[in-house]
Amino acid sequence: MKLYRTLVCFILSLWFWAPAKAQKSYALDSPNSRLSVVISVDDSVRFSLYKDGAEIVSPSKIGLTLQEGEQLFVGTKVAKTIRTSVNTSIPTLCYRKDTVTDRYNELILKFRGNYSVIFRMYDDGMAYRFGLDREGETIIEQETAAYRFPKDYKTYTAYVNNADKKLENQFYASFENTYTTKTLTELDPNRLKMLPLLIDLEKNGKLCITESDLEDYPGMMLNNDPDRPVLEAIHARYPSRCEVDTKKRLYIYVREREEYIARTSALRLFPWRAFIVVDRDEELADNDMVYRLASPCRIEDPSWIKPGKVAWDWWSNWNLYGVDFRAGVNNDTYKYFIDFAAKYGLEYIILDAGWSVYGAGDLMQVVPEIDLEELVAYGNSKNVGLILWAGCNAFEKDMEKAVRHFAEMGIKGFKIDYMNRDDQWMVDFLYRAAKTCADHHMVVDFHGVYKPTGLNRTYPNVLNFEGVWGMEQMKWSSPSSDMVTYDVTIPFIRMLAGPMDYTPGAMRNAGKSNYRPVNSEPMSQGTRCRQLAMYVVFDAPLNMLSDSPSNYLQEKECTEFIADVPTVWDETKILQGKVAEYIVTARKKDSEWYLGAMTDWDARELEVDLSFVGKGDFEIEYFTDGINADRAARDYKKVIAPLPSDREITLKMAPGGGFAARIYPIK
Repeated sequence: MKLYRTLVCFILSLWFWAPAKAQKSYALDSPNSRLSVVISVDDSVRFSLYKDGAEIVSPSKIGLTLQEGEQLFVGTKVAKTIRTSVNTSIPTLCYRKDTVTDRYNELILKFRGNYSVIFRMYDDGMAYRFGLDREGETIIEQETAAYRFPKDYKTYTAYVNNADKKLENQFYASFENTYTTKTLTELDPNRLKMLPLLIDLEKNGKLCITESDLEDYPGMMLNNDPDRPVLEAIHARYPSRCEVDTKKRLYIYVREREEYIARTSALRLFPWRAFIVVDRDEELADNDMVYRLASPCRIEDPSWIKPGKVAWDWWSNWNLYGVDFRAGVNNDTYKYFIDFAAKYGLEYIILDAGWSVYGAGDLMQVVPEIDLEELVAYGNSKNVGLILWAGCNAFEKDMEKAVRHFAEMGIKGFKIDYMNRDDQWMVDFLYRAAKTCADHHMVVDFHGVYKPTGLNRTYPNVLNFEGVWGMEQMKWSSPSSDMVTYDVTIPFIRMLAGPMDYTPGAMRNAGKSNYRPVNSEPMSQGTRCRQLAMYVVFDAPLNMLSDSPSNYLQEKECTEFIADVPTVWDETKILQGKVAEYIVTARKKDSEWYLGAMTDWDARELEVDLSFVGKGDFEIEYFTDGINADRAARDYKKVIAPLPSDREITLKMAPGGGFAARIYPIK
């Protein structure tokens, strides 16, 4: 009997250790060999990420659970591996540079059961995605992603701006919030965390987690474990019952959800999960990972797409002065906006909320004070296009009919607002809206929306996205709010995902002690030069001039500079920068370079090398904070001078300050 028990124990021990012995590992290096991923396959799939031999992501389990609890990547074997290397370039549309380098090594692990996982290694990071190769439809009950880290690293994290006690209810949010700087375990486990999320790897640089090619699938959020350094993926379940608010007819609330996150094709590739890894902070602000990973352009001939600048009505509350009509939502006001846009060569004006009947939820019901056809004709006579604001509910109501109607009228695009979700239904809404508008040659600005995930590459008529705590917050935020620090944080985190509808351009400027919220005559935090610099630092192919035309007309020098700054670029260089402290950005369009710099609440002096502009004689026109800008934030000085032959200049910035310049060859 004793011998039998010994034999049984021996056999059971062999069975217990069998999975460990059966474990198989696959390694993939970046082209420069500094980054590597090791994928282990046994009873599950895990990956570990290394930089210069140091582990920066510990073994992290990933997988999918399908209908009826079928768990992919659990207890199955790899049937085939495919390795490829790619070194090419992607011509861009409406982007921060005209060409993106796409150089990577790829490993595809094909599993028995007709599914796969794909890993790509770039010199600046790693990405993975799942694939299914089956027939018909499938249900995704959940996605597993438990990202483990070797240390309790500091993070820069934006919680969703909905602090409801139930995580389920936090999936309804506008995706606007400042950053919390806490370690992985110090984060609040009762708050969902938005992507991108930045992790400070100390001596190993920084790592940013985000996603790309999000289509027909819910967006990923993360949550932490207060006991160990782990971030776990969490997705909104599919909405089964929705209601529209009865007062404004703007919001689509989810009242009930299914028990799954997606119903989708069983023959598909899933979104990329991206891990951007950099040595220096500057590399974050000019990273192309999301654009590279996105699906290519689906518009056969995109030559009609016109990026540019917009004179915007809402931030200034339609507040004009020195006119002989009552300013507001009416044709006289919008003709004034058109005249202003034409004077400074702006491509568009926008008619924000108010042009259609309040509470109707119907874009076909235009208020009697507005004659759209007359405004379109007037705009055409001045070479200024019109863009209409639309709530998500009204736009969804009869999308094809509305888009066709307004396109035929001559409207150039839509600013679509109040999505406030990233479940599968809402992600699909964005793709349908983008395609429908593209079919009718209309541009799109998505406001009230989650972070970009590459849709602007797939449908480049989508020129901008909010998902940012933009300058509109200054209309109501308390004096304790810190927009200045946020401004020098988002270029390294949120902007990594794609362009930002931040809406800069304030002509009323305030230092830390002078700012206060004023709805009808709002002000910015920080100096005038900071506002000018934003047009260079922030990515925005469709960029707003947010203040009142009346204010701009009083500020000719600043307005001319803003109006002249391009919105798409041939080349971008981040010259200096540190997350949450400062940034210096240079961008080129044709033969001219533009320079933009911003600092936090610390005054800063930076030496900048401009040798990249090349040989020849150049002139620099620059705006620098005035000597009293720390007291009167609107104080600035404009200088035009030859660019020094040694190409070295000194940037001096006041607290909350900035610097903006144009560098052009002398003919």
